[in-house]
Amino acid sequence: MTRCQARWLLHPLATAALALALPVAAQLSSATVRGNVTLFNEVRAGVAIVATNTANGYSMRTTSNADGSYTLLALPPGTYRIVATAPETAPAMQLITVQVGQNVSLNLTLSAEAPATSATAASETVVITGLRDNRNSEVGTHVTQKQINSLPQTTRNFLAFADLAPGVQFVTLGDGSTQMRSGAQSASGVNIFIDGVGQKSYVLKGGITGQDTSAGNPFPQSAIAEYKVITQNYKAEFDQLSSAAVIAVTRSGSNEFHGEVFGDHSTTAWRASTPREKKDGIKVPSKDDQYGLSMGGPIVVDRMHWFFAYEGKAIDFPKTVVPGGGVATSALPPALRPLVGPTNAPFREDLLFGKLDWSIDDDNLVELSMKLRRENHVTSVGDQSSAPYGTDKKTDETRADLRWQRSAATWVNDARISYEDAEFRPRARTVAPGYVLTNPDQSEIFRAGGGRDFQNKAQDGVALQNDFTYTGFEWRGSHVLKTGIKVKRVTVDAQEQNPLNAQYYYDIAQSFDVPYKMVFGAPLAGIGDGRARSRNTQLGLYLQDDWEVNKNLSLNLGLRWDIEKSPAYLDYVTPADVVAALRAAPGINVPGSGVNIDDYIATGGNRKTFKDAWQPRLGFSFDLDADQRHVIFGGYARAYDRNLFDNLQLERTKATFPSYTFFFDTAGHPCDGSTCLDWDPSYYDPAVLSGLASSTGAGRELILINNRLKTPHSDQFSLGMRNRVGDWNTEVAVSHVESKDGFVFLLGNRRADGTFFVPGAVWNAPFGSPIPGFGSLLLGTNGLSTKADALYIKVDKPYNVSEGWGAALAYTYTDAKENRQFGEVFALDYPTLADYGWKRAGGVSKHRVVATGVLDGPLDSVASARFIYASQAPRYGTNCLASDSSGCFIDQFEPTQSFRQFDLAVSKTFKVPGGTLRLRADLINVLNTKNYDGYDTWWGINGEANPAFGQPSGSLLGPTRTLKLGLAYAW
Repeated sequence: MTRCQARWLLHPLATAALALALPVAAQLSSATVRGNVTLFNEVRAGVAIVATNTANGYSMRTTSNADGSYTLLALPPGTYRIVATAPETAPAMQLITVQVGQNVSLNLTLSAEAPATSATAASETVVITGLRDNRNSEVGTHVTQKQINSLPQTTRNFLAFADLAPGVQFVTLGDGSTQMRSGAQSASGVNIFIDGVGQKSYVLKGGITGQDTSAGNPFPQSAIAEYKVITQNYKAEFDQLSSAAVIAVTRSGSNEFHGEVFGDHSTTAWRASTPREKKDGIKVPSKDDQYGLSMGGPIVVDRMHWFFAYEGKAIDFPKTVVPGGGVATSALPPALRPLVGPTNAPFREDLLFGKLDWSIDDDNLVELSMKLRRENHVTSVGDQSSAPYGTDKKTDETRADLRWQRSAATWVNDARISYEDAEFRPRARTVAPGYVLTNPDQSEIFRAGGGRDFQNKAQDGVALQNDFTYTGFEWRGSHVLKTGIKVKRVTVDAQEQNPLNAQYYYDIAQSFDVPYKMVFGAPLAGIGDGRARSRNTQLGLYLQDDWEVNKNLSLNLGLRWDIEKSPAYLDYVTPADVVAALRAAPGINVPGSGVNIDDYIATGGNRKTFKDAWQPRLGFSFDLDADQRHVIFGGYARAYDRNLFDNLQLERTKATFPSYTFFFDTAGHPCDGSTCLDWDPSYYDPAVLSGLASSTGAGRELILINNRLKTPHSDQFSLGMRNRVGDWNTEVAVSHVESKDGFVFLLGNRRADGTFFVPGAVWNAPFGSPIPGFGSLLLGTNGLSTKADALYIKVDKPYNVSEGWGAALAYTYTDAKENRQFGEVFALDYPTLADYGWKRAGGVSKHRVVATGVLDGPLDSVASARFIYASQAPRYGTNCLASDSSGCFIDQFEPTQSFRQFDLAVSKTFKVPGGTLRLRADLINVLNTKNYDGYDTWWGINGEANPAFGQPSGSLLGPTRTLKLGLAYAW
């Protein structure tokens, strides 16, 4: 570490050291039990209270305070025997089941009768399940293991049930990839904390590592015990997110050896045809196999346990390759015709998780866990792209976590060191020249040969984290004081060489052998090869007070601060030739251009780390009758996310691996100028192409990043009420969320007079006015924003073994707006974001309903159902109907068909030697509803309407009606 870096960390670390010395942070996934101890309706101080996990013997202990209050901290989800003992009294005993992240109330009453034995008392105690944590300010929902194991699904992605939380969407896209998002923000705004460790993706979108355009799962579902989804007003412990947080707890071994092996299968005959298959009259062979093993048990009873889980996927996604533009297969060159027709896009994944826990004594617990993910997926196959032209995507991820928890009567210290290594490596399947067949207007008909893709995106690093929780502070109520620090060194890495294979374009009306255009990429001599790397330092600090002021009022008062030092951004120097060209560019350096180029020229010392990520997290709950039956809650929170390195790295990589376009003077495609050549077969040779590449990178696109880049964040407001009526729980809340400072690229090109459009026009961005000697100029800055007002209604009846059924309903009404198309970071149609104006958020439905039910049937059977309804979200398109291409504008329309999916599952368990055998059938999309992913968005031009406007044109969201059969043996 340099002296400068040491100074950068010195002040925050000193602050953290002081905070840790104070009697004041805690594990995200654990539960807290609070209450009072009484004898003859009088509070009792000094009473010893012990909570023991009935499955593995793990225990926590505390002592009641002067006012009779007590707090048990850091209880992982499970069933606990809670015993309060005092001299000359009978112990108060209770068995309770707590969930992830709960803060529940449990009062204990001592008796003056003769002390009873633990065994006798416990045998007379009923387990309390379904405890509600109504006295909190969060907007969140628990997802139980019963729901995970029972509700219908096809992916075995545990996040598939996150949409049980109002405002959350879990979407399966047409390529099989999945996304989880919340409110009006994209998937990149979420973070998932597994056993307290964030899984954030720092390079790619998707929110967590491995979930960008992937059909894979982030974690073995069989290793997840339960989880909680918090959409708003999370406490100060949560970092690196701006929308929803998921807190998941993994399973642990118990004092008994248990395990399960399973297999799920679906095939071609068990699914309905897709719209494309019906049109073509061919059903493409497909296969979906998922399988796995989980087991765990004791090493030393009550002291040391182990757990292991493995899950695998082998899926063949059905695809159809067909020429575009209505061209018949017979019109293609004979060598390409065998590539047309049905094909598959195979996907393979292996997931492993292992965990050891060791309760050294009653005060010390050590846990070691590791996750491995290995994934291969063939993509970019189908429609006009043949199988050889596709991309092999490889995703590798390794994570490890070592945790030590030290506890005493009034405090818990949680220290951990974690390691992560995540890689994403798309590669062209074929290393050969790319063959692109087009119409005379250059619209693409067919692609074969070698594809374009070559990327390396990775993050790896080590994090040190310490959280300290203290309950001994007594002032006007009960306090749980927390503080924490996290320091992380992570290397983020990105390399793009696009196109990897030179692409040659052939006019179907002219020649199959002589191209009229070629596009290729090459390293910029002496500068680089399209790679950017940065060793970043992250620091986070927080303080939190969960204060029960009295029996009615609870306050959650927190403050968080985060900072990240990114040398690749801070130390970048804009090349001198680029600076000279920008200074001389006539369209930029004139009044009225709206571009201050000095805001983007980096000198290696004029950029500063963003230091203003202060995040107050304030919430309240008011229990009207002090019995958790009617609770008013609300709060305000600010949450900072981060700028993705995949965007920032383009400043470096685009400058070092430019792409070049050359034209050939051929029939039907005459050309002139420096990029016009006479065709020669030697241009197939990569060495010859390297010689064509200019040493100065002339013609390459320029990307610059603002020197005062901010970090994206959201402000969250909520107010609601929870009610408990018998076995039913209801929740109604209103919320307002604004996300600000999202990253965006603007077009820096200007015409010679400094204008963006020609006089009188409102369309046609000036791509024809590049920076002299280079290509177009893209300027990366902050500015993307969303606003979402929402009404949440949630009704649920928790599953209970004695009753044998449970149900849940979540309804969300959302009025959301955005200043750029949902999920899009390139805004190149207008000079500023203000010119786009505010429009309805393109990724958000106004109405969304998720309903589920689980019912235990006769003879050890279980039936479950799930129904999802969502009104259509607005779609963006280009409207030129009223004029020619100079008067076009961005418009929106709303397809008439809503999203609907109804799923069913039924299982039957048989007792067999050594264990149980479970047969299960899942029927997904029972009604075979066609939920389309894309629509034709071209209105037409100059009075000529597009007859296909608004018609479905893309793949489906989710599957057609699909049957999946499963078999599992458990012992």
